[in-house]
Amino acid sequence: MSSKGKVYFYTLGCRVNQYETDAARELFLSAGYECAADVTEADICVINTCTVTGEADRKSRQNLRGAARLNPDAVIVAMGCASEMADGSIDADIVLGTRDKNEIVTRVEEFLSARKALKHKSSHMRPPLSRTDVYHDFGTVISPEGSRAFMKIEDGCDNFCTYCIIPFARGRVASRSRENIREEARNLALAGFKEIIISGIEVCSYGSDRGEGIGSFLGVIQDIAAISGIERIRIGSLEPSSLSEEFIRGLGMIGKMCPHFHLSLQSGSDTVLKRMNRKYDTKVYLEKVRLLREQFPSMKLTTDIIAGFPGETDEEFNETMAFVRTAGIDKVHVFPYSVRKGTRAADMPQVDGTVKKNRCELLRKLSDEQEMLYAQGQVGKEQEVLIEADHGDMYVGYTREYVKALVSHDKPLETGSIAKVTATGNMYSALICKII
Repeated sequence: MSSKGKVYFYTLGCRVNQYETDAARELFLSAGYECAADVTEADICVINTCTVTGEADRKSRQNLRGAARLNPDAVIVAMGCASEMADGSIDADIVLGTRDKNEIVTRVEEFLSARKALKHKSSHMRPPLSRTDVYHDFGTVISPEGSRAFMKIEDGCDNFCTYCIIPFARGRVASRSRENIREEARNLALAGFKEIIISGIEVCSYGSDRGEGIGSFLGVIQDIAAISGIERIRIGSLEPSSLSEEFIRGLGMIGKMCPHFHLSLQSGSDTVLKRMNRKYDTKVYLEKVRLLREQFPSMKLTTDIIAGFPGETDEEFNETMAFVRTAGIDKVHVFPYSVRKGTRAADMPQVDGTVKKNRCELLRKLSDEQEMLYAQGQVGKEQEVLIEADHGDMYVGYTREYVKALVSHDKPLETGSIAKVTATGNMYSALICKII
């Protein structure tokens, strides 16, 4: 069977976007297309856009223009959050929003048929964007890369933080059916994936659109844990305000749950958190950390922090630096605040760019110190490492706590297998390991 054409994919933004790009790739492959390794050899270029910050929006538009410049004959498809918020002003032949991406192949083929009939490249073909709060399911999505599988269970967000455009770009919370989640997990297990990372825009809100509490999310995790072949479960991110003691204790009873949690913070200053319209303060955050450590004593704790949020003073920034240590956060993903038009924070007094840069550097240095300390604390312990790559002289993978492990080449191991090792030392934040 001859190929219908070559499709090039490029993703900006978060893990959810990558999941949805993988889903679009599978739809094209199933329809008889093949993947292009480079934009210049493609018949169709799919750019999955991001608009979480002003800079992300700019890069999305830049990539769309770049694809058209490098390959003027290709059909340029914009999908994702920047497309949803573009209000018609985006350089692409086909523009799909956040809730109609599963129609991508149909839209492309309709466009190609129309262009063939007209014998020239037509103007933008943009259908009305859908913002209905219904989960649009791609079915099973198997990533072509990696030994761990990301699985999206929810879309949208109801939090409306003052810096974030995502509730407007993706709509309100929309939850996937538990049966479809179970089916994808079973298929991923059959495909050989041993670890699943549960993803979404705000996974702790799973089921809230159906009037369900966080116990519904716990039920999803229990469903996945019951599937033979799945040995590890990880959660992409947790929202402190959503966690209950009952939910955390429930996680502690799931043996396949990895002791690694990304607990969203954004700032360690209560006054900044209030300006951000976050639904918790530092006292609540510390209590959630305490409950998690009670169930998972060896856990690695990671978070996100925005440096230079509007109005952030030196005192407020210093509160954040101190809180990272107080909470025992082991790694911080640091982001300089970026103005996003359409959000309330865009109209607040802005922090000087040089000040933001300096604060980012201080936070990243602190994060490196914390992560190295955590790795040093793992030396001498037995670990289970999911092998992700063979570099010839060593295997590379990650422990259950999500610490990078460099494993000796003493015995043959297969990519995707789980090896029992002893951590004999550390190289910065990575463990040096020997197979048991």
